[in-house]
Amino acid sequence: MSAAQQTGGAHAAPGGRDERGTMSQTTLQAALARAEADGRAALIGYLPAGFPDVESSIRVIGAMVEGGCDVIEVGLPYSDPTMDGPTIQRAADTALSAGTTPADVLRVVEATAATGAAAVVMTYWNPVERYGPARFCTDLAAAGGAGVITPDLIPEEADDWFAATDAAGLDRIFLVAPSSSDERLRLTARASRGFVYAASLMGVTGTRAQVSGTAEKLVARTRSAIGADGPSVCVGLGISNRAQAAEVAAYADGVIAGAGFCQRVLDAPDLETGIGAVRSFAEELALGVRGERG
Repeated sequence: MSAAQQTGGAHAAPGGRDERGTMSQTTLQAALARAEADGRAALIGYLPAGFPDVESSIRVIGAMVEGGCDVIEVGLPYSDPTMDGPTIQRAADTALSAGTTPADVLRVVEATAATGAAAVVMTYWNPVERYGPARFCTDLAAAGGAGVITPDLIPEEADDWFAATDAAGLDRIFLVAPSSSDERLRLTARASRGFVYAASLMGVTGTRAQVSGTAEKLVARTRSAIGADGPSVCVGLGISNRAQAAEVAAYADGVIAGAGFCQRVLDAPDLETGIGAVRSFAEELALGVRGERG
């Protein structure tokens, strides 16, 4: 974990600049630092805003936090989700059918931040570009958001994004994959703040019977490329049970789960049952990030 994540005001949301002009710690960086101080990986959960509707998504996220999620990725539903598997696509389609807008996403972020968890937005670049990068970052910061994950944006094409996130004091999170070269790993890590998102396998999101064997190697390669002062490295794509969470937590700074939460809402006969299933799943994964395989 970087020095920037170990210093600064732990309650700043989002990060700003102190009297010396140094970026203060965001709530995301603080959450990762607290988990590290506890000797464990952070648990990061994903849910599209507006799934199954805006108010219900707020309740589901509340259950995720109650179950042990340290960080919540609030998904901005998008009509062309190239990285998302069928489960998350169904969830996002439900949110879009319910009329979820970027303003609704910001409302969900605000409610998420109010739980005490760090709130980041996961979004494809097109909606941000339409909204306006500077305006998006300003509005997200005002809602209590800590950062943004942009899976389809690469650092070489992100000059405007660097300026917008810096001005708003937000973390920016880019992805690396098993196919990334060492130079790509270094470039991505230098551009990232908060954490680097290590996609554990090539392909779309979704739970799997076992974690890709490439995940641990990718984390080791990323850390080697960025050095001791680089950002945290968190692993996503495929986490579906406590044992997998424990396996990933043994070598990563954070464990990311998304499809498993969405699936429990999709499978439930009613919202209350879904919320209970989501809370139980978060509790199961929270045990895993603490090293308990079950």
